[in-house]
Amino acid sequence: MKLVTAIIQPDRLDAVREALLAAEITRITVSRCTGHGQHQTESEIYRGQTVIPNLIPKIRLDIACNDEFVRIACDAILSSARHSEGYIGDGKIFITELLECIRIRTEEAGSGAI
Repeated sequence: MKLVTAIIQPDRLDAVREALLAAEITRITVSRCTGHGQHQTESEIYRGQTVIPNLIPKIRLDIACNDEFVRIACDAILSSARHSEGYIGDGKIFITELLECIRIRTEEAGSGAI
């Protein structure tokens, strides 16, 4: 079992969600988050002072999946999260080992709980 975490641009959420549904990945968790990497925003004027915001709004997707669906999920995200030619700030995908999953309702554990 793996946990696929994707950080994407907010305007790409609908396209990514549709691509995941088309790939039959239906169980996702979506969170709003902020952060920054290489992409830096330009300074803004706020109440007469120059402010350089350093946290950029992003969307975080968490997808717990069995090993055979990891590549399918990543391909769906890669094909839909990138802006036309690709820009700095389009996002990242992290894949981590998922040690255990337990369904609260039935107490079922392991890959069947996903």
